[in-house]
Amino acid sequence: MAKTNYSPTFPMFPGDAATVTPSDTVNFAEASVIFVGTTGSLRVLTAQGSDVTFNAVPGGTVVPLQVIRVYASGTSATNMVRIF
Repeated sequence: MAKTNYSPTFPMFPGDAATVTPSDTVNFAEASVIFVGTTGSLRVLTAQGSDVTFNAVPGGTVVPLQVIRVYASGTSATNMVRIF
């Protein structure tokens, strides 16, 4: 039986969600995964400090990565929700 990959900084079953307001300067209060509602590119700052852009993320996708910021510049995806 496979073990679940548990991270002390991200709960196995997140307890909340909020609309994402992309910003080039403001981090989230807690690491989150991002639900992309409408197809586009997604530029994020990961919980480990990497600046990365995902191109052509399909609408309806949850990006399985802990992020602390969604950048306004470099992000064209819309209707995003952060799950934490």
